[in-house]
Amino acid sequence: MMNLIKGILQVAALMLFSMLMNQITSWLHLPVPGSIVGIVVIFILLETHIIRLEWIDIGAKWLLAELLLLFVPAAVGVMKYIPMLQTDGIRILIVVLISTFTVMVSTGLMATRISKKKEKRAA
Repeated sequence: MMNLIKGILQVAALMLFSMLMNQITSWLHLPVPGSIVGIVVIFILLETHIIRLEWIDIGAKWLLAELLLLFVPAAVGVMKYIPMLQTDGIRILIVVLISTFTVMVSTGLMATRISKKKEKRAA
């Protein structure tokens, strides 16, 4: 029961933080979405130990576990564009596959590089 309450509070805190970052990017007229700024700020706060992972861990894990539900409205919205998919579907598919592959490769390379640096520091 305690973990449930902690999780709810952590999700609420993350949502408030997200809304705050959206507001800040709006005020500053930044060309970057508030969610991206929020991710960067959370990362910096975690790396500098200003906030501890335990403070957001349960809520973040729950949000990641339910992430697929957040994509259902987008998938349903695609149904409005069936005519466009019929004419340009192959080109869109190619772009999606290439970009997915690019992200996977760059993420793998970056993770390998970071892992090697951590191993060198530990040695």
